[in-house]
Amino acid sequence: MKTIFSITFFLVSLFITAQTLTGTQLLEKAIAYHDPNGNWDYFNGDLTVHLETPNQPVRKSKITINLPEEYFKVTTDRDEKTSFREIKDGNCRFSDDQGTIKEGSMSDPDCERTVMFKNYYTYLYGLPMKLKDPGTHIAPTVQKKSFKGEEYLVLRVTYDEAVGTDIWQFYFNPETYAMEVYQFFKGEDEKTGEYILLTDEIIINDIKMPKDRAWYYNKDDGYLGTDKLVLD
Repeated sequence: MKTIFSITFFLVSLFITAQTLTGTQLLEKAIAYHDPNGNWDYFNGDLTVHLETPNQPVRKSKITINLPEEYFKVTTDRDEKTSFREIKDGNCRFSDDQGTIKEGSMSDPDCERTVMFKNYYTYLYGLPMKLKDPGTHIAPTVQKKSFKGEEYLVLRVTYDEAVGTDIWQFYFNPETYAMEVYQFFKGEDEKTGEYILLTDEIIINDIKMPKDRAWYYNKDDGYLGTDKLVLD
């Protein structure tokens, strides 16, 4: 009876929390958990990420992000081949599949992929802090949802069209406000897109970042791969 009472009390408390917190308030609590000292805006450091995908060799990437200097570089090793992409002083440099180094301004089409890598890594490893960026729209209502047998407080996020057209949902632990899952959809069709399970944490520059991110299709739970943040 005591166990049943505890579960019931937890679910009632979760429902009340979801009803009383606004989306902005939930985001602030999540940021306070992951980045209590507000260090992300001044982040300057290296991340080493190993990508494990089915039937493929591990892809090892070293990522340098210096937000104050607007500098970015990713160096990737896979199949005994090394490539890099870099953004510095408003220009980009990168190596192609043959190892030839190319340069260009940020407006050059050849730089688009380099910008994409920069945006990808700074967005995912800057979450949930990046949800305060311009062009981001936080739903005012917090939802209570069960996902893979766990209960979460869920934040629904959309973006200006120039920023992105996907709809994102972020799942936070109702007790600690840690971000534990996120997923995105193509429009309103929830069978499109992917979900990402976050497990374990690594503290870098006093920021709690997810150690492992496992990617799955929403439509059939098909496994895509896992990004593992490792310490050198």
